[in-house]
Amino acid sequence: MDNRAFTKLIEYLEKIPAIRGAIANGTETDGRWWVKFEIDIEHQFAWHTVQELGHVLNYMSLEERLPTTFHPVSPPPYMNGGPEEFLSWVIECHDPRFKPGTCAEWLIGRLPNPVEDLEQWATE
Repeated sequence: MDNRAFTKLIEYLEKIPAIRGAIANGTETDGRWWVKFEIDIEHQFAWHTVQELGHVLNYMSLEERLPTTFHPVSPPPYMNGGPEEFLSWVIECHDPRFKPGTCAEWLIGRLPNPVEDLEQWATE
């Protein structure tokens, strides 16, 4: 899969206020793909971001789940340091027919809108 296939998803993720830094991506030989990024754990909406992404990507529907998973990844903390520097998050897709752009569309349709507006992230 060409890196251009990730453009829409990466550009969308970059707008999410709690996501920081570069967003990496890759494709496995069988067509499965992934994106990896950091969430600023000090950001006021860090856990809202985790909750929103977890809901859409892991558990949108019990009957028809997306072929994606969203989860944390980390090197061994005892060798590196704490989550401020070494905790990352990954979206993995297990079905090569589900493209990164399609994943972006699912997120665009279900996350706060506009996603970069902090007021849209606030909950009562």
